[in-house]
Amino acid sequence: MTTLNVSLDADGIASVEMARPEAFNAFDERMIEELGEAFAALSGNDKVRVILLKGQGKAFSAGADLQWMQRASVASHAENLADARRFAGMLAAVAHCPKPTIACVQGLALGGGVGLVAACDFAVAAEDARFAVSEVKFGILPSVIGPYLINAVGKRAALQLALTARRFDASEARSIGLVHQVVTREALPAAARAIIDSLLQNGPMALAEVKALYGRLHVGPVDGDVRELTAQTIARVRMTAEAREGFDAFLNKRPPAWMREAAP
Repeated sequence: MTTLNVSLDADGIASVEMARPEAFNAFDERMIEELGEAFAALSGNDKVRVILLKGQGKAFSAGADLQWMQRASVASHAENLADARRFAGMLAAVAHCPKPTIACVQGLALGGGVGLVAACDFAVAAEDARFAVSEVKFGILPSVIGPYLINAVGKRAALQLALTARRFDASEARSIGLVHQVVTREALPAAARAIIDSLLQNGPMALAEVKALYGRLHVGPVDGDVRELTAQTIARVRMTAEAREGFDAFLNKRPPAWMREAAP
């Protein structure tokens, strides 16, 4: 890959690092394609337990490469639609990944960079991180990232950020739920590692089941369809080999197999 550094360590921790520091990790057609491919490949790799999404250099991601946007502005409607669908597919690959995902944010996260943060399950930010949903400044709108931003911070806060395009700091990002923890830049790896350590204690298939189920649940009435979905899900998962291993390990006061496999 030409725009990413992708690695996997012995504990099953995958790292996806955006590697266009000279462009503040702004993404163009190539990076969008490679991010989608990377997350699809890692999603299907049984050795992967957790995925870290990072940006090389001073910034996490400045969002869309403006040269890419300029090319799109003179392309045909069919070309624009295909291009936008590829971007939407990439964000979906991140958001629907069955492995837990953690965004590590330093410096700028603008536009689509905010979308990447919102699409991850966890986000830790350095104290110097700055965010903006900046699309309207260029006469466009945060359309593809909109659903992920709304899911992360709520509809009213997302609308306010999208309409004003103002910059906000890491503390505000934490207060609205875009990020979950704010630390010094030097402490980012340790903060991410603490989340990883908690995740590695849990059944990997159970984590995937949580993500799949919660992706189908919405705030609102718990009607018959929702009750049936949750009942069918737990009935099926209780019968899996991983569940049997988890129950047996607890009752016999021993670490479950997935923790032994992750131990150094």
